[in-house]
Amino acid sequence: MSVWLNIYYIVILAWGLYYFYSSLTPNLPWGTCGNWWNTNRCRPEYGFDIAANISAACGTNSTCFSLMNATLRDPKSYTSPVKEFWENNALQITDGLHDIGEVRWPLAFTLLIVWVMCYFCIWKGVKWTGKVVYFTALFPYVLLIILLIRGITLPGAIDGIKFYITPNMSRLGDSTVWLDAVSQIFFSYGLGLGSLVALGSYNRYHNNVYKHALIVSCINSGTSMFSGFVVFSVVGFMAQAQSKPVSEVAASGPGLAFLVYPSAVLQLPGAPFWSALFFIMLLFVGLDSQFCTMEGFITAVVDEWPRYLRPHKELFIAVVCILSYLVAIPIVCQGGMYVFKLFDYYAASGICLLFLIFFECIAISWAYGANKFYENLKDMVGYYPCPWWKWCWIVFCPAICFGVFCFSLIQYNRLTYLTYEYPWWGELVGWMMGLSSMLCIPGYMIYKWTQTDRKSVV
Repeated sequence: MSVWLNIYYIVILAWGLYYFYSSLTPNLPWGTCGNWWNTNRCRPEYGFDIAANISAACGTNSTCFSLMNATLRDPKSYTSPVKEFWENNALQITDGLHDIGEVRWPLAFTLLIVWVMCYFCIWKGVKWTGKVVYFTALFPYVLLIILLIRGITLPGAIDGIKFYITPNMSRLGDSTVWLDAVSQIFFSYGLGLGSLVALGSYNRYHNNVYKHALIVSCINSGTSMFSGFVVFSVVGFMAQAQSKPVSEVAASGPGLAFLVYPSAVLQLPGAPFWSALFFIMLLFVGLDSQFCTMEGFITAVVDEWPRYLRPHKELFIAVVCILSYLVAIPIVCQGGMYVFKLFDYYAASGICLLFLIFFECIAISWAYGANKFYENLKDMVGYYPCPWWKWCWIVFCPAICFGVFCFSLIQYNRLTYLTYEYPWWGELVGWMMGLSSMLCIPGYMIYKWTQTDRKSVV
């Protein structure tokens, strides 16, 4: 699964780098209509006087006035320049998965740059990666603090923050909410991807992994919450500027980073500066996740065949980066967003991730034995961890994974992107990518069962 993740996740960073480059102008290109990528339906989100435009077009003609008023006040009759820049410039999106289109060479180039950055972050091994992390992990906090100070000083920021911290209990009946929440927690902690196991293997045996796990978990969740205040303070400002409820402005997934925030910064003095700051922060935060997952994959493969790969590790890393880049080329084509959604929904998150985490818990707590694992931790750190964790390993984590997994299957709906519904063959490809990871568990189990001498076991 980490292979699929390494291939598609880095595309987000390529998009972010493209937006960062586009921000290095006196005026942000997604702030106005009239560009080559805009359509006749383009209308600025801010400063557009509907009454003045109707009067200028119709004069005293009452019929014209009624028609123009109904048309201009209908949100479906126009599109924002921010959305058109994203769809018609950055992506140049096609009509569906059946039409992949041509390669978007600017995105292919930014993807190449990000892969080069990733390679030089990990090419010398985990010691070099540890030094790089001092900058890539800490610098985004400086940017987040700057963006938060600017965000909370904006009018309407408190409305966005209230929307962020106020739960909507009615959404708990939607399996998608549970699936997204569990996937976010697992992914942000690096669970099920092999990165924690691989990087942890470099620690000393008596390293206090228990204390470090608690610290990392708290910092991780705290950073996610902190980032939410940064984003939603600006979203609240954007909602007030557009005279809309925050719920109509907020979006999830790529839309939040590439539609909502770029739209919000248009109203800020020095908009290009704040836009560039946001996207460089996005790049550094994403790079951390990318090269940690890459390091986990590289370490696992090299440890499997150390005789052949360890002497040529730098070359092996380069080959992996080149192959991953080539496989990701369809995602930076004009119809690449549809391919991206397949990867995101089926291959490296959601149901597939739940499946793997469930069996990891079962393997450790039930097959290996929670008590034996508990004793191992005591031997490593010198004391017993809180007994609560034993219940989590044995009962709570497997139960949550199994429950959300079943809930998602019961409420399973066809995959969509905006109004586009994926064809059956597209979903089949997605399930095949997911099963390529999920079937490794029963497949390896059968292999070990057939290779084990049952008499020696007895």
